[in-house]
Amino acid sequence: MSTEQSVSYARQAVGERTAADAADRIDWVKLSLIYLPLAVPVSDAKVLTGRQKPLTEIAFIFAELRTRDGHEGIGFGYSKRAGGPGMYAHAKELAPNLLGEDPNDIARLFTHLLWAGASMGRSGLTTQAIAPFDIALWDLKAKRAGLPLAKLLGAQRNSVQCYNTSGGYLHTPLEQVLKNVGISRESGIGGIKIKVGQPDIATDLKRVAAVRELLGPDFHLMVDANQQWDRTTAQRVCRRLEEHNLTWIEEPLDAYDIEGHAALAASLDTPIATGEMLTSFGEHAQLIMGNACDFVQPDAPRVGGITPFLQIMQLADFKGRKLAPHFAMEIHLHLAAAYPQEPWLEHFEWLEPMFNERLQLRDGRMWVPDRPGLGFSLSEQALAWTADSAEFGKRA
Repeated sequence: MSTEQSVSYARQAVGERTAADAADRIDWVKLSLIYLPLAVPVSDAKVLTGRQKPLTEIAFIFAELRTRDGHEGIGFGYSKRAGGPGMYAHAKELAPNLLGEDPNDIARLFTHLLWAGASMGRSGLTTQAIAPFDIALWDLKAKRAGLPLAKLLGAQRNSVQCYNTSGGYLHTPLEQVLKNVGISRESGIGGIKIKVGQPDIATDLKRVAAVRELLGPDFHLMVDANQQWDRTTAQRVCRRLEEHNLTWIEEPLDAYDIEGHAALAASLDTPIATGEMLTSFGEHAQLIMGNACDFVQPDAPRVGGITPFLQIMQLADFKGRKLAPHFAMEIHLHLAAAYPQEPWLEHFEWLEPMFNERLQLRDGRMWVPDRPGLGFSLSEQALAWTADSAEFGKRA
C-alpha cells in the first residue's frame, strides 16, 4: 500500500474526506464532426491573391461531456477550408484521456491533453483539437454553479460592444456592401468591419471611403487586410486609410511578422489589430510583448480553449492591450465580458443555424444571456449536418 493510500484510508477512518475523495468523474465523452454549409462562397484577400479558394463550408468539432454525478458540458473547435478531419482524428485520440478524470481540474487536464500530443507540437492542430474539450469543461463548471460563464469568471460588464464582419467581404459588390451596412446598423450593431487587400489599392480606398460616407464620421469602422500586404505596401496604404478615422486596421502583414507589425503600430495613429491566426499562448505572448498590436485578437478554439485564452487576457491587460476576439461569439461574449478594459465582440450570423438559442443585440452591444454555462445547445439542423461521431465511456 502506498503512503498516499495509507493517508487516505486513515483520514476516511476518522471521517475526514479529501477533495479527491469527493470528486466527480467524467464517464462519457462524445465527439461530432459537423459541416456548416455557407449559402454564398466567401472570399477575402487570400482568395484574390490565389493563396486560398473561396470558403464554402466550416468544419466544427463538438465535444459533449457527462460526469458520474450527471453534469454536462459542450464545447467546439472549428476549421475553415482544410484541417477539420485532422482535428477530429486527433481529438478522438485524446478523448479517452478524460475518462475517470475530475472535471474540476481544468488546468491540469489541459496540460495532460497538451502533452499527450506533444510530439506533434504544442500549437496548431494539436492545441486546436484540445479546444472542444477545454471549452466543454468550462461550460460544465459554469452550469454546475448555475451561472453564465461570464459571471463564473467574474464579469466586468453585462454586455459587450459588437461589430459585424460578414457583410463586407471582397466578393460582395460595393452596392451590396452598402446595403449590408445599412441592414447591420438597423439591427443594432455597434461597428462595421469590411475587407480590404484588393490587387488594386484604389479599389480598397474607394470601398472604404464609400462606407465611411454612409456611416458618417464617428460610427466605428474597421478594415481587415487578412495578411496580404508586404511592409512597404502596408505602410503606404495604412497612411492613406488614416483619414477615415478607423477603429483599427487588422492583419496588414503576415500574422507572424511581429517586427513588422510593431513598426507599423508605432508609426500610425490608427490602432493595429492582429492575433486571430495564432494558435497558442506562447505565440500570443510574443505578439503582446513585442508591442506588435494595439488590439489583440485571440480565438479560443484556435489557441486550445478557454484556459490559454484566460492567460492571454491576463498578459494583454497587463501590457495595456485592448481585446477583440476573433469569430465564435457564442464563446467569446463571455470572455470579453470578463476583460478589464472595454473590448469588442465580432458578430457572425453564420453559426446561428447550429444552435437552438440566440444572442441579444441592441444599442450597439451584445448582451450576456442569463442561461448557465455558455448558454447554447445543438439544434436539429446541426445534428442533420453531422458527418461522423464517436463516443467514449458509457452514458448513464
